[in-house]
Amino acid sequence: MSNSTDRMLRRVKDVYFFILDNGVVTTDRIVEEFGVTARTVQRDLNVLEYNELIKSPTRGQWTTTEIEVELSS
Repeated sequence: MSNSTDRMLRRVKDVYFFILDNGVVTTDRIVEEFGVTARTVQRDLNVLEYNELIKSPTRGQWTTTEIEVELSS
C-alpha cells in the first residue's frame, strides 16, 4: 500500500473516532482538528457515510450510526 493511501486510511479512521468521541461534530470542526482542507474532510466523510458508519442529521453536522466497528490490529 502506498504512503498516501496508508495516510488517508489512518485519517479516515481517526475522523471516525473523533466523531464517535464527540457526538455530533461539524465539518468545520473536523477541518480545524485535522488541519486539512474542507475538500479532504468531505472525501473522508463520504467514505464513512458510504460505509454507513456516520450520518448527517443536519447539513454540515455528523454523528456515528449504530453499526459496531470491529478493529483489527
